[in-house]
Amino acid sequence: MSLEINKIGTLINHKTVLKLMRELGLKSLVRAKRYKSYKGQIGETAPNILQRNFKAIRPNKKWATDITEFKVLGKKLYLSPIIDLFNREIISYQLSEKPDFKQVTIMLKKSFKKIPDQTNLILHSDQGWQYQMKQYRRLLTEKGITQSMSRKGNCLDNAVIENFFGILKSELFYINKYKSISQLKKEIKVYIKYYNNERIKQNLNGMSPIEYRANYYQN
Repeated sequence: MSLEINKIGTLINHKTVLKLMRELGLKSLVRAKRYKSYKGQIGETAPNILQRNFKAIRPNKKWATDITEFKVLGKKLYLSPIIDLFNREIISYQLSEKPDFKQVTIMLKKSFKKIPDQTNLILHSDQGWQYQMKQYRRLLTEKGITQSMSRKGNCLDNAVIENFFGILKSELFYINKYKSISQLKKEIKVYIKYYNNERIKQNLNGMSPIEYRANYYQN
């Protein structure tokens, strides 16, 4: 929050922001239990090539993916995004009311449009059943993408995308009440556009993901 205030021309220390939040009764929200897609070894798993090395020297060098769940009035919505570890940009995503393989396939094909064939790229995930599928591994191989997987039951191996889910839910889902899955879908789409284009990050030198990537290519 202090970065956003500083960007509009008002310099303020993050400790001052925390003090004001306490005075106004504003609190950080506790994150809910995460969705688990692991169903045992139903296909082939890949080694943990990423090894928690979340830094990338350029765009489209290291990507990560996962699925998170939302509940609205007894119904569920699933978000499957790909995040670029270089600038934390959401490269592609797919929303679905079922966490099926079709959702992951659509997300992948959207992301493939943004990179050349036979690219030197790592795509990291957990050991969810979708990522063990032969069809999933074939799609990556055909594109020249190296598959990497977290160790079983170790969410810290995929910490960057887990952090994105926490931010999304804290800044959008937990602070609003939704009347339908359709309404939530629309709001998530708006938020991801905001996250990529406007939401600044301290570790991106006070820039948004899109700004940071543009700055990389300009220099």
